[in-house]
Amino acid sequence: MTVLSVNVNKIAVLRNSRGGDEPRVTQAAEVAIRAGCGGITVHPRPDQRHIRPGDVYALAEIVRGRVEYNLEGNPFAPPRGEYPGLVALVAAVRPQQATLVPDGDGQITSDHGFDLARDAARLRPLIAACKSHGARVSLFVDAGCDDVERAAEIGADRIELYTGPYAQAHAEGDARAVLALFAQTASRAQAAGLGVNAGHDLSQANLAEFLRHVPNVLEVSIGHALIAEALYAGLEPTVRAYLRLLPPRQ
Repeated sequence: MTVLSVNVNKIAVLRNSRGGDEPRVTQAAEVAIRAGCGGITVHPRPDQRHIRPGDVYALAEIVRGRVEYNLEGNPFAPPRGEYPGLVALVAAVRPQQATLVPDGDGQITSDHGFDLARDAARLRPLIAACKSHGARVSLFVDAGCDDVERAAEIGADRIELYTGPYAQAHAEGDARAVLALFAQTASRAQAAGLGVNAGHDLSQANLAEFLRHVPNVLEVSIGHALIAEALYAGLEPTVRAYLRLLPPRQ
């Protein structure tokens, strides 16, 4: 079964734009869990543009024993101010999954996967450190990654396919070639013993088609589209609508 992990970053963006505590990321997580999601995702950044370390700790208490906690971030980014670094946050809250993403302050959002030929040696000890704190480790990669198998060689448990190019092709009306590339990359990863997750720009409009063509996706992490849709329909009904798009439990 594909797990829906709801990314609550955008709730923090709205809160931070005004100051204070509203809307509360913890309350949004509660609603998503009540609606039936299987996980909560956050992506704290050193610039604290949305999720802050305090949110990471508070959400850990909310989700513990209920759903999976997925902590995303750039493992290469050093501590800054109140941000202690990704591995330190993993050590503090012990999420079920740490998703390593090569993003920087200059990116509005994550927009590419790791270059494993370049980054493998640096990633290996960071993967080991996250796993030593009980986290399953997933690496953010692009469809068509030439050496996706290297993710397994350096200790990762899963990959997360960056689905932005698929979402764009779908919106333009013909995603067949892109979907074939995603399916091929997923199959290669699975043959190497890796689980496959997916995320970025997935929405109610494009999720079902993606899952029909890309086999055995274990988790989809969805935030921006889900929160945008929830502004119109409400958060709990929107989470339930996504759940209806997932394959039935085997």
